[in-house]
Amino acid sequence: MKKVMVGMSGGVDSSTAAAMLIEKGYEVCGVTLDLLGEKSNSAISDAKKVADKLGIKHYVLSLKDEFKSNVIDYFVNEYQNGRTPNPCVMCNPTIKFGIMLDFAIENGCDYVATGHYANIIYDENYERWTIKKSKSTKDQSYFLYKLSQYQLSHTLFPIGDYEKTYVRELAKKYDLPVANKSESQDICFIKNISPAQFIVNYTGQLPKIGNFKDVSGNVLGTHKGIINYTVGQRKGLGIALGTPAYVFNINSEENSVILSDLEHGKRSEIFATDVNFPLYEKIPDKIRALAKIRYRAQPVPCNIYYIDENKVKIEFDSEIYFPAPGQSVVFYTDDNLLLGGGTIV
Repeated sequence: MKKVMVGMSGGVDSSTAAAMLIEKGYEVCGVTLDLLGEKSNSAISDAKKVADKLGIKHYVLSLKDEFKSNVIDYFVNEYQNGRTPNPCVMCNPTIKFGIMLDFAIENGCDYVATGHYANIIYDENYERWTIKKSKSTKDQSYFLYKLSQYQLSHTLFPIGDYEKTYVRELAKKYDLPVANKSESQDICFIKNISPAQFIVNYTGQLPKIGNFKDVSGNVLGTHKGIINYTVGQRKGLGIALGTPAYVFNINSEENSVILSDLEHGKRSEIFATDVNFPLYEKIPDKIRALAKIRYRAQPVPCNIYYIDENKVKIEFDSEIYFPAPGQSVVFYTDDNLLLGGGTIV
C-alpha cells in the first residue's frame, strides 16, 4: 500500500484531498506547516480536527524561519526594488514540495499530496513528468512551473479537475468539519491589509515619497512610495491627469514611478530569466507555445527563443500590455500541458 502525506492547510481543498486518498486505498497521514507562528494556530487546529475525523496521524512541521527567508523576505525585497513578486511560485518548490516532501520521505511516505487544482502527468512522448492545466476555473498550474522532475514524480493532486463547488459537496459527503469554511486569501501571510501596509508593518520603515514622471522625464506629481505601485496599475494612483494613466515603469534607484498612456504599455517581446521547463531535459533553440504573463491573463501565442540555460526571449504573435518585472511568464502547449516558465525582466 502506497503511503501519502497530505499537506493540510485546514481548508476544504486539502481536507477533501485527504479523504479522497483514503477512499482510494492509500495509507494517509497529514502535516500542517507552521509558517507564521501564532497566526498558524487556527489552520493547525482545523487540520487536526479533520485528521481526527478521518482517523489519520497528524504532524505539525515548523518552517517559520525557512518561510521568512525564502518567501516573505523575497516578497518584501521585490516590492522595495520596484518589481512585482510572485510568492506562491517561490513557495511551492522550496517549502511545499521542497522541505515538506523531504519530511514526507523521511517518514516513510511515497508521495506528498495537496489540494491544488492542477494535474500531474507522465508524458510518454517527452518521457518527462509535467503538469496539465486543470479543467476547473481555479486552475493553479501557473504557480507550479518551478517543480522539478523529482518533485513532480512524488506528488499527487487528488482534486485536480474538480470545481470548488463540487469539492465542497464532497467535503459534506465526507462530513468534514471544514466543509463550509470560507475561501483562503491569495497571499497567505497578508490578511485584510494591502501589500504596502504589510511591508511597512514588517520592516518598520515608512515608504519614501517620490516623483511621478512621464515617459519623457517630466515631473507630474508626488507618489506615496514605490511599494504602493506595480507595473500596469491604473487604479489607486493618487494622481489625476485628465486622461487614463498607467504605471509604465518603477525606478527604485531614483525612487520614481513613471506613468504613461495605454499605447506606451504595448510590447511584442520580453525576456525571462530563472527559467524552468519541466517538459524538456534540454531547452530547444525555439519553442512554439501559449504564454500567460499574469495568472489572470489570457494566453497569447508566442515563440520562445533559447538564449542560455537561464534566459529566454519571447516574441508574441499579438501585442501584450505592461508585462511586470518580477512576475512569471508561463508557457503551455495547445493541449494545455505546462512547458515551463520564468521571471519577467
